[in-house]
Amino acid sequence: MPTASVEKSRSTGRPPTEHAVDIRQQIMEAAIDLFANKGYAATPMRAIAERVGVNPAMIHYYFGSKEALLHAALEESLEPLAEAVAVMQKQQDAPLQSIISLIIGAFSRKPSLPVLMTREVLLPGGAVQEHFMKHFAPRLGGALPQLLQREQKNGRLRDDLDPRLVAQTLLGLCAFPFISRSLAEPVLGIPYGKDGIREIEQNIMNLLHRGFSA
Repeated sequence: MPTASVEKSRSTGRPPTEHAVDIRQQIMEAAIDLFANKGYAATPMRAIAERVGVNPAMIHYYFGSKEALLHAALEESLEPLAEAVAVMQKQQDAPLQSIISLIIGAFSRKPSLPVLMTREVLLPGGAVQEHFMKHFAPRLGGALPQLLQREQKNGRLRDDLDPRLVAQTLLGLCAFPFISRSLAEPVLGIPYGKDGIREIEQNIMNLLHRGFSA
């Protein structure tokens, strides 16, 4: 369910048309990419508007402020992942493969997201730390160890491992390939097409099965 800031931005102005929804989506995607690569503080609204090909006033119309745009873009990216994790929590069985596929799938659809989160959530002074901690940390970071603990009870994950540390390792393994893409692709020759992402996912599975599996 979208959080308050998204609902607020959606309720401003006239009811959204299909074109308006498309423009709004383009603005959020451009914002994620620019915030990830240049940083939130160093990205003016004008740069986002130029990327999309709209007037800066259009961004203010849809979102009200740059901070509200950042919150909306983060929520639009993370909400589907949080909802999918919630579904997994209700299921009797959520194998490690499904968890990894879920995370890799989210990052491959929004490849700038891990970079944005590193800049603006993990690093000191990140622009969206407080917002993330309030709205998403319990639903993502808090839920993942519980899923892994269930894997231990099902006998598929070594019971001598701390599920919190496994969660930290798992997130790092899934996020770093996207964070390091600008070097990994030209220097290591790692492909990032559909087949390449599938190979990255399988490599993570192989590492975890051989190191963590019971």
